[in-house]
Order: sequence, then C-alpha cells, then structure tokens
Amino acid sequence: MKKDKVLFLCTGNSARSQMTEGFLCHMAGDKFEVYSAGIKLTQVNPLAIRAMAEVGIDISGHKSKSAMEFIGQKFNYVITVCDNAKQTCPIFPGKYEKIHWSLEDPAEAAGTEEEKLKIFRKIRDKIKENIIAFLKSSER
Repeated sequence: MKKDKVLFLCTGNSARSQMTEGFLCHMAGDKFEVYSAGIKLTQVNPLAIRAMAEVGIDISGHKSKSAMEFIGQKFNYVITVCDNAKQTCPIFPGKYEKIHWSLEDPAEAAGTEEEKLKIFRKIRDKIKENIIAFLKSSER
C-alpha cells in the first residue's frame, strides 16, 4: 500500500515542525511518510526535545533540514505550522493539500528555562490536538 507523504514546514525547523513530525510518526505508525523542514536551517531546540521526551516521544536524533532539500518531491500534504512559512513556502510539484496551523514559536519565549519549557509544553499539547484532528480528517 502506498503511503501518503506529509511535509511539515516552519521557519527554522527547530521546534514546531520537529514536534509535529515526531507526533505524526508516533501516533500514525507507518501510515505516512513524514518529513519536516524549515525555510532556513537552524538546529533542533533542546527544549523541544525535552518537551517531547516528557510525553514519551524521542526526537533527539532529528536534524534541521532545509525546505530546498525537498524541492521536486511530491507530497500529499504540505502543512505549514507558522505564518512565515505559509508566506514563504516553496511550491511543490503535483497536487497536494495545503494545511496551515498558526502556532506561536516557543523558541522565542523569554524567561527562565522552566518558563520557556512551559511554553514548549503548551505548543506541544496544541500540536497533539492538531495531529489528532489531522488523523481523523485523513481517514475520510
């Protein structure tokens, strides 16, 4: 059976798109081929890794990838998880469903490490809700 391909895009591929990739892989098993990328390269945020580990999902082996690495590939879904990515998202070949989730960037949070982690947890939990809704809608 051919798997649907999903690409999550955000600005830096450091937190939101990494967490969405982790959740979809964890919750959908091998139903999808899942990728994430950013408009610009950064590195995976340690607080994203920590927040996901708290819910039993290991993204410590993830690497930040550029959206340009995926140009020319066909996807069934391209999901932008920030407004900047929506505005600057490259066009991919073929027909695919565009989905946009406007999520605040937890990497921009200020304060102590614990205060920042609280924001990462809030975004993580919102991402989980979005993934559950996406899985329900993709079953149709």
